[in-house]
Amino acid sequence: MEALLAIERKKYHKALLEKGVLTIDKDGVPSNADKSSKLSITIANGIAQALMAETAEKAVGQTAGAKFELVNMEFLEATFPKLQNLRPGNWHIVKLGNRNSIKTSSFVQYEHLEYLSELTEKNAKLAASMGNDYMVAPDVVIYQDAIEDSEINKNLLIVDSTTSKMAYIRKETGGLPILHASISAKWTMRSDRAQNSRTEALGLIRNRKGHLPHIVVVTGEPMPGRLASLALGTGDIDCMYHFALYELIEAVEKSGAEDSKELLDVLIKGKRLKDISDLPLDLVV
Repeated sequence: MEALLAIERKKYHKALLEKGVLTIDKDGVPSNADKSSKLSITIANGIAQALMAETAEKAVGQTAGAKFELVNMEFLEATFPKLQNLRPGNWHIVKLGNRNSIKTSSFVQYEHLEYLSELTEKNAKLAASMGNDYMVAPDVVIYQDAIEDSEINKNLLIVDSTTSKMAYIRKETGGLPILHASISAKWTMRSDRAQNSRTEALGLIRNRKGHLPHIVVVTGEPMPGRLASLALGTGDIDCMYHFALYELIEAVEKSGAEDSKELLDVLIKGKRLKDISDLPLDLVV
């Protein structure tokens, strides 16, 4: 019997192929490769061949990125809610965007950001001094609804009207959802894109009131050096997850690039880079 995460990992890769996120163009360049780098093309080809990518025109950057976000959301929808025995709750997994009514300020830890936004809209001097560093827009979020007292007291009388009057988890004390995880999805990682993820992470860290959500990055970048630009070090993101880490390891090994092999080994042994299949279980913590 095949495990759920093994099955969903295969479906995840199949979706990336079917939606045209992972492709190889007529010149033999995979869609996640840097066409100006021979090593990037070599490693990306190794991954693509392992996953059986078909030849197709490369998707336009933003389109590929949006599809990658969607596929990651679907993977988490298919896996995380099935871990109720490890992490019970009424969970929601949503891909955010400009048209989504759910914003970072929709969650209890960040509800004050809406007030700040309104103030800066009305006051140009305040806007100039504060900037917009407090505004955070994750690609995909996981959040939990607050819980009714009847559910909290299901097996034992735990709360009443006399205490625990400000606990986030109680619906009676406010009712706003609790942000559990912020997932930044970057199909490739050129230098500017890597820094965007770090900026988002630091915004969530600095501006929260209460519990810090999981902050992770999922990527399809094949170059260990570019992965290291964000994955190395601690303090901003929890961890980086590669869409096909096992295939990446094999492709880097076959490339013969010793520096890349050593750097990838550092990232993996240092627990800064994991496979996409590790993500649902890590989010249980």
